[in-house]
Amino acid sequence: MTETIQQALRGLQEDLGRQQLDTNAAYLLLEHITQKSRASLLADLREPLTEPQAQQFRNASANLLTGRPIQHIIGEEWFYGRPFIVSEDVLIPRPETEELVLNALERTTKLFGDVPVKAADIGTGSGAIAVTFKLEHPQAAVTATDISSPALRIAMQNAEKNGASIDVRLGNLAEPLAGETWDVILSNPPYISETDAAGMSRTVTDFEPHSALFAEEGGLALYRELAWTLPAVLGPKALIGLEIGHLQGPAVRDLFQETFPAAQVDIVKDINGKDRMIFCEIV
Repeated sequence: MTETIQQALRGLQEDLGRQQLDTNAAYLLLEHITQKSRASLLADLREPLTEPQAQQFRNASANLLTGRPIQHIIGEEWFYGRPFIVSEDVLIPRPETEELVLNALERTTKLFGDVPVKAADIGTGSGAIAVTFKLEHPQAAVTATDISSPALRIAMQNAEKNGASIDVRLGNLAEPLAGETWDVILSNPPYISETDAAGMSRTVTDFEPHSALFAEEGGLALYRELAWTLPAVLGPKALIGLEIGHLQGPAVRDLFQETFPAAQVDIVKDINGKDRMIFCEIV
Protein backbone atom coordinates (compact mmCIF):
# COMPACT_ATOMS: atom_id res chain seq x y z
CA MET A 1 0.00 0.00 0.00
CA THR A 2 1.26 3.47 -0.83
CA GLU A 3 1.69 6.05 1.90
CA THR A 4 -1.13 8.31 2.96
CA ILE A 5 -1.34 12.01 2.18
CA GLN A 6 -0.40 12.72 5.80
CA GLN A 7 2.69 10.48 5.68
CA ALA A 8 3.83 12.01 2.39
CA LEU A 9 3.24 15.52 3.71
CA ARG A 10 5.10 15.01 6.98
CA GLY A 11 8.02 13.22 5.37
CA LEU A 12 8.59 15.91 2.75
CA GLN A 13 8.18 18.72 5.28
CA GLU A 14 10.88 17.14 7.44
CA ASP A 15 13.23 16.76 4.46
CA LEU A 16 12.63 20.35 3.37
CA GLY A 17 13.13 21.64 6.90
CA ARG A 18 16.47 19.86 7.22
CA GLN A 19 17.66 21.68 4.10
CA GLN A 20 16.20 25.01 5.27
CA LEU A 21 13.79 25.08 2.35
CA ASP A 22 10.18 26.28 2.44
CA THR A 23 8.08 23.55 4.06
CA ASN A 24 4.85 25.00 2.60
CA ALA A 25 6.03 23.61 -0.75
CA ALA A 26 4.97 20.16 0.50
CA TYR A 27 1.36 21.32 0.71
CA LEU A 28 1.51 22.97 -2.71
CA LEU A 29 2.97 19.84 -4.30
CA LEU A 30 0.35 17.54 -2.84
CA GLU A 31 -2.46 19.93 -3.75
CA HIS A 32 -1.16 19.85 -7.33
CA ILE A 33 -0.74 16.07 -7.50
CA THR A 34 -4.08 15.21 -5.87
CA GLN A 35 -5.94 18.16 -7.44
CA LYS A 36 -7.37 18.99 -4.04
CA SER A 37 -7.82 22.35 -2.36
CA ARG A 38 -5.94 22.95 0.91
CA ALA A 39 -9.13 22.34 2.88
CA SER A 40 -9.87 19.08 1.04
CA LEU A 41 -6.28 17.92 1.42
CA LEU A 42 -6.42 18.44 5.20
CA ALA A 43 -9.79 16.67 5.38
CA ASP A 44 -8.41 13.67 3.51
CA LEU A 45 -5.06 13.23 5.27
CA ARG A 46 -5.68 9.51 5.90
CA GLU A 47 -6.43 8.85 2.24
CA PRO A 48 -3.70 6.84 0.51
CA LEU A 49 -2.02 8.19 -2.60
CA THR A 50 -2.62 6.16 -5.72
CA GLU A 51 0.47 4.49 -7.17
CA PRO A 52 0.71 7.02 -10.06
CA GLN A 53 0.33 9.86 -7.54
CA ALA A 54 2.98 8.32 -5.28
CA GLN A 55 5.42 7.99 -8.16
CA GLN A 56 4.79 11.57 -9.27
CA PHE A 57 5.27 12.69 -5.66
CA ARG A 58 8.60 10.85 -5.30
CA ASN A 59 9.96 12.30 -8.53
CA ALA A 60 8.81 15.83 -7.76
CA SER A 61 10.07 15.65 -4.16
CA ALA A 62 13.56 14.74 -5.33
CA ASN A 63 13.45 17.72 -7.69
CA LEU A 64 12.17 20.02 -4.96
CA LEU A 65 14.96 19.00 -2.59
CA THR A 66 17.56 20.24 -5.08
CA GLY A 67 16.23 23.73 -4.32
CA ARG A 68 14.12 24.03 -7.46
CA PRO A 69 11.14 26.33 -6.80
CA ILE A 70 7.82 24.58 -6.34
CA GLN A 71 6.37 26.97 -8.94
CA HIS A 72 8.69 25.52 -11.60
CA ILE A 73 7.72 21.98 -10.67
CA ILE A 74 3.96 22.58 -10.83
CA GLY A 75 4.38 25.11 -13.66
CA GLU A 76 2.42 28.03 -12.25
CA GLU A 77 2.06 30.69 -9.58
CA TRP A 78 -1.05 32.59 -8.54
CA PHE A 79 -1.02 36.37 -8.84
CA TYR A 80 -3.89 38.70 -8.00
CA GLY A 81 -6.19 35.67 -7.78
CA ARG A 82 -5.24 34.25 -11.19
CA PRO A 83 -2.93 31.41 -12.33
CA PHE A 84 0.19 32.38 -14.28
CA ILE A 85 2.46 30.00 -16.16
CA VAL A 86 6.08 30.25 -15.00
CA SER A 87 9.36 28.72 -16.10
CA GLU A 88 13.07 29.33 -15.68
CA ASP A 89 12.74 32.03 -18.36
CA VAL A 90 10.78 34.40 -16.11
CA LEU A 91 10.79 35.72 -12.57
CA ILE A 92 8.21 34.06 -10.34
CA PRO A 93 5.59 36.73 -9.49
CA ARG A 94 5.75 37.91 -5.88
CA PRO A 95 3.09 39.29 -3.51
CA GLU A 96 4.96 42.60 -3.36
CA THR A 97 4.28 43.08 -7.06
CA GLU A 98 0.56 42.58 -6.43
CA GLU A 99 0.79 45.67 -4.23
CA LEU A 100 2.42 47.59 -7.08
CA VAL A 101 -0.51 46.73 -9.35
CA LEU A 102 -3.11 47.56 -6.70
CA ASN A 103 -1.58 50.97 -6.03
CA ALA A 104 -1.15 51.65 -9.75
CA LEU A 105 -4.80 50.90 -10.44
CA GLU A 106 -5.94 53.24 -7.67
CA ARG A 107 -3.65 56.05 -8.82
CA THR A 108 -4.62 55.58 -12.47
CA THR A 109 -8.29 56.03 -11.58
CA LYS A 110 -7.46 59.08 -9.47
CA LEU A 111 -5.44 60.72 -12.26
CA PHE A 112 -7.46 59.78 -15.33
CA GLY A 113 -10.93 58.89 -14.07
CA ASP A 114 -12.87 56.98 -16.74
CA VAL A 115 -10.70 58.20 -19.62
CA PRO A 116 -9.10 55.19 -21.40
CA VAL A 117 -5.36 55.10 -20.80
CA LYS A 118 -2.43 53.77 -22.77
CA ALA A 119 -0.27 51.72 -20.40
CA ALA A 120 3.00 49.80 -20.70
CA ASP A 121 4.66 47.22 -18.49
CA ILE A 122 8.43 47.39 -19.07
CA GLY A 123 10.30 44.12 -18.50
CA THR A 124 7.09 42.15 -18.26
CA GLY A 125 8.53 38.66 -17.67
CA SER A 126 5.55 36.39 -17.04
CA GLY A 127 3.19 39.20 -17.99
CA ALA A 128 1.69 39.31 -14.50
CA ILE A 129 1.62 43.11 -14.26
CA ALA A 130 0.38 43.74 -17.81
CA VAL A 131 -2.27 41.01 -17.79
CA THR A 132 -3.57 41.97 -14.36
CA PHE A 133 -3.70 45.68 -15.18
CA LYS A 134 -5.67 44.94 -18.36
CA LEU A 135 -8.14 42.65 -16.61
CA GLU A 136 -8.67 45.05 -13.71
CA HIS A 137 -8.79 48.14 -15.96
CA PRO A 138 -10.40 46.73 -19.15
CA GLN A 139 -10.67 50.06 -20.99
CA ALA A 140 -6.87 50.47 -20.93
CA ALA A 141 -4.73 49.65 -23.96
CA VAL A 142 -1.86 47.65 -22.46
CA THR A 143 1.54 46.84 -23.97
CA ALA A 144 4.14 44.54 -22.43
CA THR A 145 7.82 44.75 -23.33
CA ASP A 146 10.80 42.55 -22.56
CA ILE A 147 14.33 42.03 -23.82
CA SER A 148 13.80 38.25 -23.67
CA SER A 149 11.91 36.43 -26.45
CA PRO A 150 11.26 33.36 -24.24
CA ALA A 151 9.80 35.64 -21.57
CA LEU A 152 7.48 37.28 -24.08
CA ARG A 153 6.26 33.86 -25.17
CA ILE A 154 5.33 33.10 -21.56
CA ALA A 155 3.62 36.51 -21.26
CA MET A 156 1.56 35.80 -24.39
CA GLN A 157 0.55 32.39 -23.02
CA ASN A 158 -0.55 34.00 -19.76
CA ALA A 159 -2.53 36.67 -21.57
CA GLU A 160 -4.36 33.96 -23.51
CA LYS A 161 -4.80 31.76 -20.42
CA ASN A 162 -6.41 34.61 -18.49
CA GLY A 163 -8.34 36.16 -21.37
CA ALA A 164 -6.45 39.45 -21.55
CA SER A 165 -5.88 41.29 -24.83
CA ILE A 166 -2.44 42.90 -24.64
CA ASP A 167 0.25 43.90 -27.12
CA VAL A 168 3.76 42.48 -26.66
CA ARG A 169 6.98 44.02 -27.97
CA LEU A 170 10.57 42.80 -27.91
CA GLY A 171 13.25 45.29 -26.88
CA ASN A 172 15.24 46.86 -24.07
CA LEU A 173 13.38 48.95 -21.48
CA ALA A 174 11.55 51.88 -23.14
CA GLU A 175 12.97 51.36 -26.64
CA PRO A 176 9.88 49.47 -27.93
CA LEU A 177 7.68 52.37 -26.80
CA ALA A 178 9.51 55.04 -28.80
CA GLY A 179 7.52 57.25 -31.16
CA GLU A 180 4.30 56.96 -29.14
CA THR A 181 2.84 58.73 -26.11
CA TRP A 182 2.00 56.75 -22.97
CA ASP A 183 -0.12 57.58 -19.93
CA VAL A 184 0.96 54.85 -17.49
CA ILE A 185 4.35 53.14 -17.23
CA LEU A 186 4.81 50.27 -14.79
CA SER A 187 7.91 48.18 -14.19
CA ASN A 188 9.46 45.69 -11.81
CA PRO A 189 13.01 45.89 -13.18
CA PRO A 190 16.04 43.96 -11.95
CA TYR A 191 17.15 45.80 -8.81
CA ILE A 192 19.34 43.48 -6.73
CA SER A 193 23.03 44.26 -6.45
CA GLU A 194 25.33 41.45 -7.58
CA THR A 195 27.08 41.71 -4.22
CA ASP A 196 23.87 40.60 -2.48
CA ALA A 197 23.65 37.29 -4.34
CA ALA A 198 25.71 35.42 -1.75
CA GLY A 199 23.08 35.95 0.93
CA MET A 200 20.13 34.83 -1.19
CA SER A 201 18.37 31.48 -1.27
CA ARG A 202 19.66 29.03 -3.85
CA THR A 203 16.02 28.52 -4.85
CA VAL A 204 16.26 32.02 -6.34
CA THR A 205 19.89 32.30 -7.44
CA ASP A 206 20.15 28.84 -9.04
CA PHE A 207 16.82 28.71 -10.82
CA GLU A 208 15.47 32.18 -11.62
CA PRO A 209 16.88 34.28 -14.50
CA HIS A 210 19.72 36.50 -13.30
CA SER A 211 18.84 39.04 -15.99
CA ALA A 212 15.53 39.60 -14.18
CA LEU A 213 17.15 39.85 -10.74
CA PHE A 214 20.44 41.70 -10.80
CA ALA A 215 21.50 45.16 -11.93
CA GLU A 216 24.72 47.15 -11.83
CA GLU A 217 25.41 50.33 -9.83
CA GLY A 218 24.21 48.70 -6.62
CA GLY A 219 20.96 47.71 -8.32
CA LEU A 220 20.15 51.23 -9.55
CA ALA A 221 21.36 51.06 -13.16
CA LEU A 222 18.00 50.38 -14.79
CA TYR A 223 16.16 52.99 -12.72
CA ARG A 224 18.70 55.53 -13.91
CA GLU A 225 18.17 54.48 -17.53
CA LEU A 226 14.39 54.65 -17.14
CA ALA A 227 14.64 58.12 -15.63
CA TRP A 228 16.67 59.22 -18.69
CA THR A 229 14.46 57.63 -21.34
CA LEU A 230 10.87 57.88 -20.09
CA PRO A 231 10.39 61.65 -20.63
CA ALA A 232 10.49 61.08 -24.39
CA VAL A 233 7.51 58.71 -24.33
CA LEU A 234 5.23 60.21 -21.67
CA GLY A 235 2.23 62.47 -22.17
CA PRO A 236 1.75 65.77 -20.28
CA LYS A 237 -0.18 63.88 -17.60
CA ALA A 238 1.29 60.52 -16.67
CA LEU A 239 1.90 57.95 -13.96
CA ILE A 240 5.09 55.95 -13.42
CA GLY A 241 5.01 53.05 -10.95
CA LEU A 242 8.13 51.06 -10.08
CA GLU A 243 8.90 48.23 -7.69
CA ILE A 244 12.12 48.83 -5.74
CA GLY A 245 14.41 47.15 -3.25
CA HIS A 246 13.51 48.11 0.30
CA LEU A 247 16.68 50.17 0.78
CA GLN A 248 16.48 51.98 -2.57
CA GLY A 249 13.60 54.37 -1.94
CA PRO A 250 15.46 57.66 -1.46
CA ALA A 251 17.91 57.01 -4.30
CA VAL A 252 15.21 56.08 -6.84
CA ARG A 253 12.96 58.92 -5.69
CA ASP A 254 15.79 61.40 -6.20
CA LEU A 255 16.46 60.08 -9.72
CA PHE A 256 12.87 60.68 -10.81
CA GLN A 257 12.45 63.93 -8.90
CA GLU A 258 15.50 65.28 -10.73
CA THR A 259 14.06 64.19 -14.08
CA PHE A 260 10.53 65.40 -13.29
CA PRO A 261 11.03 68.35 -10.89
CA ALA A 262 7.36 69.38 -10.93
CA ALA A 263 6.05 65.84 -10.34
CA GLN A 264 4.81 64.30 -7.11
CA VAL A 265 7.24 61.44 -6.39
CA ASP A 266 6.24 59.15 -3.52
CA ILE A 267 7.93 56.25 -1.77
CA VAL A 268 5.21 53.74 -0.87
CA LYS A 269 5.62 50.99 1.71
CA ASP A 270 4.43 47.41 1.29
CA ILE A 271 2.21 45.51 3.72
CA ASN A 272 5.30 44.68 5.80
CA GLY A 273 6.19 48.34 6.24
CA LYS A 274 9.18 48.26 3.88
CA ASP A 275 9.82 50.79 1.11
CA ARG A 276 8.72 48.83 -1.96
CA MET A 277 7.33 51.18 -4.61
CA ILE A 278 8.01 54.53 -6.23
CA PHE A 279 5.13 56.41 -7.84
CA CYS A 280 5.77 59.48 -9.95
CA GLU A 281 2.64 61.49 -10.82
CA ILE A 282 3.14 64.04 -13.59
CA VAL A 283 0.29 66.53 -13.94
